[in-house]
Amino acid sequence: MGRPQETDGEAEGLFGVAELVAASAPAGAREGRAFRDGPEAARLLRVAEIHAEPGAAASWRGRQIIARFPGARLVETGSHWRIPHLHGNEGNVEHWVRVKRETLVLGERSSLTVRPNGRSADWIAPGLSNGCAMACAYCYVPRRKGFANPITVFTNVERVLAAIGRHVAATGPKKEPNQCDERAWVYDVGENGDCAVDDLISDNTADLVHAFRRWPTAKASFATKFVNPDLLRLAPRGRTRIRFSLMPPDDSRLLDIRTSPVPARLEAAGDFLDAGYEVHFNLSPVVVRPGWRNAWGELLRMMDDVLPRRVKEQAAAEIIMLTHNEDLHGVNLGWHPRAEDVLWQPALQQPKRSQNGALNVRYRTPVKHEAVEALTGMIAERTPWLRVRYAF
Repeated sequence: MGRPQETDGEAEGLFGVAELVAASAPAGAREGRAFRDGPEAARLLRVAEIHAEPGAAASWRGRQIIARFPGARLVETGSHWRIPHLHGNEGNVEHWVRVKRETLVLGERSSLTVRPNGRSADWIAPGLSNGCAMACAYCYVPRRKGFANPITVFTNVERVLAAIGRHVAATGPKKEPNQCDERAWVYDVGENGDCAVDDLISDNTADLVHAFRRWPTAKASFATKFVNPDLLRLAPRGRTRIRFSLMPPDDSRLLDIRTSPVPARLEAAGDFLDAGYEVHFNLSPVVVRPGWRNAWGELLRMMDDVLPRRVKEQAAAEIIMLTHNEDLHGVNLGWHPRAEDVLWQPALQQPKRSQNGALNVRYRTPVKHEAVEALTGMIAERTPWLRVRYAF
């Protein structure tokens, strides 16, 4: 297999949000040589054009980001959701990866709602980004954005953190354990992006990690496919859970475009645990294709061989079966058709109406049931230390 070419003042006073954000180191001011300033980060992001809402560009976080990419052309936009030559422009399919590498959008988040979840997290927090510089062929985020999915960074950090802080205060301590966590309320802070990649652009992720460090009844959580050593400097003190997403390496090379290799994600787990993170895993997505059982069996063997005992003792995982989408299928045919050889399998799939109203496809019930049974059986046999939180 191979890859394609290429605020509320009261809440601030209670939780210290204003002081917390103000005390964050400005972009580029980290001690020593930061990973974000090195060649690997530059290969992922070479920002040449920044589209910014006026308020976002004028904010202190927006000014930091713009200063970080001094060679980028700054373009004013009225809405981060409606940029004509990006969103709805079918011609961008031909430049799917280039847009992700070279384009950045700055906006202000308007919705500050905290939504219930109950799977990997108790709550979905309002995130500080939307979109990603990586290009996973199955990603659900671009389905709503129309032929382009660069990172949008939200710059009104104080308002977002204050909203989460108010929710944490109103919710109070967790009284009973559940599958998300035994003691803390878990907030997913990266639903529509990858916080590890976002940290290459600004200190938004650092602000989230530091905020949850001050909230003893809550815990942040985000999934990632990118190993960013700069995150090891943030000292989360057990209040942030990082979930490394895993799939068999051959699948990853075909589908996880521009991500860190799966072995690198596994090898980083011990370092992140030692740095104060809780380290869990997403077995996601599980793609049913010829030889998939053997491939997942080899991945489980790799996990058992590579992960140190201290990681295994606190690990948990989620199993997420592939969900696909007809519009994304069409996009992929324009830039990475080989991915669709395994993602688009009408004989195995059936329509599924998502919670946001989109019409997706998922594996037919018997196929999904058989796959989940097979994978959980392999986990019980080969990695009995790995607690499965849920299969979806």
